[in-house]
Amino acid sequence: MTQLPAQAARKAVPAPPATARLADIAAQAGVSEATVSRVLNSKPGVAAATRQSVLAALDVLGYERPVRLRRRSEGLVGLITPELENPIFPALAQVIGQALTRQGYTPVLATQTPGGSTEDELTEMLVDRGVTGIIYVSGLHADTTADMRRYEQLRAQGVPFVLVDGFSPQVRAPFISPDDRAAMQLAVTHLGSLGHTRIGLALGPKRFVPVQRKIEGFVRAMRDRFELSPDDIEGEFVQHSLYTLEGGQAAACDLMDRGCTAIVCASDMMALGAIRAARQRGLEVPDDISVVGFDDSPLIAFTDPPLTTIRKPVQAMGQAAVRTVLEEIGGTPAPHTEFVFMPELVVRGSTASGPNIVARR
Repeated sequence: MTQLPAQAARKAVPAPPATARLADIAAQAGVSEATVSRVLNSKPGVAAATRQSVLAALDVLGYERPVRLRRRSEGLVGLITPELENPIFPALAQVIGQALTRQGYTPVLATQTPGGSTEDELTEMLVDRGVTGIIYVSGLHADTTADMRRYEQLRAQGVPFVLVDGFSPQVRAPFISPDDRAAMQLAVTHLGSLGHTRIGLALGPKRFVPVQRKIEGFVRAMRDRFELSPDDIEGEFVQHSLYTLEGGQAAACDLMDRGCTAIVCASDMMALGAIRAARQRGLEVPDDISVVGFDDSPLIAFTDPPLTTIRKPVQAMGQAAVRTVLEEIGGTPAPHTEFVFMPELVVRGSTASGPNIVARR
């Protein structure tokens, strides 16, 4: 899989070819000079048919297209992911890369890193390289505070794309997601059947769509099983933190202080942090406290203890993302809606019957 460099410099918007006369192009295409200028500078607000007329006029008159407007290579598909420290992202990238390769395409991996290239910069790099489409994983489309107009601008440039993990009704595109609400139902049902009544949820910042959905599923499951009020559940049993080992450790400490005997984590990395927090207090997992992860990342079955987790359907999601983006590229787009995949509870050694204890210090 080809990988772009971590740092990306902003490139100036290409100007019309020096020898090109806007009036000639406009006359050939039957549009205004202002429309020609918008097309040559990749500005949104131009109908696809009009854009093609301008590009055809360039070709007829013998003018060279600006770099980003040249015919796209049939072989390149971009994949933009968050940092690769969380093992679920390289696992998903591997599935997508293999599926693209089997279809004769070359995946180009572009990874965001702290202090490195932004999603917009990586998108610009991929477009400049002539990719035929882009798959976004856990991108800004999952952030409810982000400006979604960036995706409409990309669509205006004629670049097909698919969005994985996150949903926005403002964006006209196919979305691929796990059922986060159902995942929480699985976790709470499992822990409740073991006798736990004080179950905590550790997860990331609330502005992200998957986080909001996990909270919704968790609150509903806790309400139905223990007849608690939604406000009490979210106020007492939900703790926001970071999607890291340290974030899971901090969230678990807060939840144990509130008397939780079981903790559901929104990632396997957070779950490992929760186990570390328990051990630092002299507690045993699962004898004193149970921990459930989310993702079923590679090698997570071999931790100590082996982690009970919610398996994210990575294989199905990755293959669906590839199939969908290739349909977009081929001109037979899939419905611009969300395709939701059911997760699976994998029971291992980090959960057991709930004790009636106060956490030892």
